[in-house]
Amino acid sequence: MPDRVPEHPASGKEVCSVLVSYHPDADLPGRLARILNETGAVVVVDNGSGAEVVSMLGRLPFGPRVSVILNPRNLGVASALNIGIRRAIELGYAWVLLLDQDSVPNAGMVESLLSVRAAFPEPSRLAVIGAAFRDVHRGEGDAPIAVGAADASLPWIEVETVITSGSLIELAQHARIGPFREELFIDYVDEEYCFRARRLGYHVIQTREPLMAHAIGASTRHGKRWTTNHSPDRRYYIARNDTVMLREYGRFRFGLWAWKSLVRRLRTCNRIARYEDSKGAKIAAVAQGWWDGVRGRLGPRPGHG
Repeated sequence: MPDRVPEHPASGKEVCSVLVSYHPDADLPGRLARILNETGAVVVVDNGSGAEVVSMLGRLPFGPRVSVILNPRNLGVASALNIGIRRAIELGYAWVLLLDQDSVPNAGMVESLLSVRAAFPEPSRLAVIGAAFRDVHRGEGDAPIAVGAADASLPWIEVETVITSGSLIELAQHARIGPFREELFIDYVDEEYCFRARRLGYHVIQTREPLMAHAIGASTRHGKRWTTNHSPDRRYYIARNDTVMLREYGRFRFGLWAWKSLVRRLRTCNRIARYEDSKGAKIAAVAQGWWDGVRGRLGPRPGHG
């Protein structure tokens, strides 16, 4: 545990990882070992995975460097992140690295994130430093949406948003920006945080070089097109929360955000109908998500919380 709060961490050992788990696979302990090579401690927040996972987490061989918090039910990603961050603060850490349960960090990942932070001209105005990643299914991550002209000589790109996993956050800035928005439950939690931070005048950047392996859904390729094969529940949250983001952060007049979202949903349904299984359940979930987003109904999906 760190004894002081430096202006800039001397190493990754002054960073605490926060990992949210939900029915993780049996390889989670191995990934935790790699994460512990990068940071001083890990807080695992489990979202009601059940007895078998609870038993696995209880047998972790890492001692006090790993804290496990067991939620009795699925509280959503945003709530779990907030719980983990509060524990990191209690442990005396001033920095957190947020991770998904299936992300695998490269050796030296946190040192690379810290070096980017140290080189950024306004480090005190940085909300999030995101790690570029290799999608384990596609071989590369999605191209970020850059903010302004990107200088190819710099090791970072200023972007609109980054994904939660691989995000390095200074908790002093986090306290000013506010917690992750729990009513979104899952999906677009990271985007909303970045939008909110940028609206407050903070920067969001992403490394140019991939620093971890990560998966977006269970992507499959069909000719030149990809589809993520998300479950019906995830299709619901994506449709609903994207609609909410368009309404709250888009620059639309006369309710055109709802039509913009509807066009996106129709494209999603077309892709589901052409390439994915469980077509009916997924399309119904998209429709339900769009309608709940239009009318502002948030929280867990009705009947699935």
